Amino acid sequence: MSGVSEPCGKILSLFTGKVESLWPGKAASAINKQLADGSLDLEEHGFVDDRQADLKVHGGPEKAVHHYASEHMEFWRGMFPDHGSRFVPGCFGENVSTTGLDEDNLCLGDILSFGTARVQVCQGRQPCWKLNEHTGIAEMAATFQKTARTGWYYRVLENGIVAAGGDMKLLDRSHPQWSLKRLIKARFDPNLAVEDALGLSRLSDLSASWRRAFGKKSQSGFRENTDARLLGA
Repeated sequence: MSGVSEPCGKILSLFTGKVESLWPGKAASAINKQLADGSLDLEEHGFVDDRQADLKVHGGPEKAVHHYASEHMEFWRGMFPDHGSRFVPGCFGENVSTTGLDEDNLCLGDILSFGTARVQVCQGRQPCWKLNEHTGIAEMAATFQKTARTGWYYRVLENGIVAAGGDMKLLDRSHPQWSLKRLIKARFDPNLAVEDALGLSRLSDLSASWRRAFGKKSQSGFRENTDARLLGA
């Protein structure tokens, strides 16, 4: 393992949610995650007690667990001071909050211990309009994406039991050249080099949906319209 530094994280808290009708006239969501007590069972599709509203774009084996770095909360308090009290672990609908792990020191394909389970980094988060509604900040999803502080998703390689207070340790690294920050910026870069897009589209450790997206980005003249996702338009 080389390139990006080899990290170790501490699990601060775990969160699960249920599907709720949160906003009049809009689609239901499970973004309003709540702090979980005790140990949680982790399986292929995520924590046993966690739910997602729209399984076409949320959840599934390649979005089993959403991880967000607690260290980013200070950045968001500075970015949106009028909403500063909102920015605490769990506020973005993540499943796990830690110290020591972030988009700078993790890479695509990294395998980590997670309690007695093993998980693999497979993509960043692609924020949508529900983040705007949830936080009460109209530009939240777009800013989230622009800063590459999106958090990331795991696929579960080995089921297990997870509890707050435990460590997350890097077990294997296969793509040190693709830090999560670089990967996320590439995903949302309208001018990404064709060779980078094509190369990423062929990496089996990347989620299938992001491989397809990079495949499209490798095509001459392709332009992605993100209005519907970011604004709900």
